[in-house]
Amino acid sequence: MLSRLTRNRALALSALPVAALFAVAGLAPLPFAIAQPGSTADVLGRDKGREVITVTGAPVRETEGKLLMTTIVATGPSVDNDFATVADAWFRTDRAVLPRASVYPPGKSDAEVAKHNLGEMKQSQDAAVLAALGHLDLNPKDVKVTLHLADIGGPSAGFLFSLGIVDKLDGDGAGGDLTGGRTIAGTGTIRPDGTVGAVGGVSLKTQAAGRDGASVFLVPKAECSDAQAELPEGMRLIPVSTLSDAVSSLRALEQGQESRVPSC
Repeated sequence: MLSRLTRNRALALSALPVAALFAVAGLAPLPFAIAQPGSTADVLGRDKGREVITVTGAPVRETEGKLLMTTIVATGPSVDNDFATVADAWFRTDRAVLPRASVYPPGKSDAEVAKHNLGEMKQSQDAAVLAALGHLDLNPKDVKVTLHLADIGGPSAGFLFSLGIVDKLDGDGAGGDLTGGRTIAGTGTIRPDGTVGAVGGVSLKTQAAGRDGASVFLVPKAECSDAQAELPEGMRLIPVSTLSDAVSSLRALEQGQESRVPSC
């Protein structure tokens, strides 16, 4: 039998490789991006001195409420997060740990990723204009819509752009503000036919919306459960599948027709 001293030495020696493993893990870069709630922008307002939505060829109405498009921010494709940073983020409700390849195209530099995201934003803006004008039965040849939002990339603002265009041109259909004077936030991609698509990061976006004063959040229907995960107190979730869904829900909310307003 080993003496107590010998056993203690054996235990101490066997622990060394484990301690070394944790030390290496704590320093080694891991293939994860860390995301958190980002900025919001009112698509009915101004950005860096310019109107976010500019319309020519049709009368534009004044709006009182806000329509906030929401974002998340993530550590860049060239940022290596160590074990301690990832572990800390894993247990925080205002952070999300994501496989880096699910956030950024593999092998792309920061500049290439930024260019890709701006390209997606341009495509989503074009789709947003077509969806909104189609909803209002307006001819894109007669009505020109210009969208401006600096330093934001990706396709997830498309749905809010469409909703903002509808509010500026038609409001609630009876001359009133589609938002009812509220601060309403949301997220979602948009297709030219008005279909709203999922985007990811919804639980972080609801936190950004709550931080910036939103009381209602429009969420792609497929992401209802994700949106409920860290929902700020008092925030109302409204699921949408199409632009028409969103317009109908907001009109019903403004008119006090609660039974016509869906919920997650």
